[in-house]
Amino acid sequence: MKDLPPEALGQVAAYFQALSEPTRLRILNILHDGERSVGELAQLCNCTAANISRHLATLAKHGLVTREGRGTSVYYRIADESVYALCDLVCGSIAQQLERSAQRHAMFTGAG
Repeated sequence: MKDLPPEALGQVAAYFQALSEPTRLRILNILHDGERSVGELAQLCNCTAANISRHLATLAKHGLVTREGRGTSVYYRIADESVYALCDLVCGSIAQQLERSAQRHAMFTGAG
């Protein structure tokens, strides 16, 4: 990352910004099991199709998902599988932080 020009750093920041919304993370999580239509994603996320479409547009803009129209439906699937490795890395780090915090809390409260 240290050798990237400022323009590239802006793209990296925009990529992470695309991942910074919980609904988009839910969409990516659902798509891990395979492609889904906008309607299916809306139902599974308990959102409107319009809302899901806006989130999917953001994910597509950053190369995370790809779309394919079939008849009157549009299906989305993951375009960049490496996003799951990134998410696993971040989730593992957060889990460690939470565990350390719980251990510190237990030390001070005498629990555990």
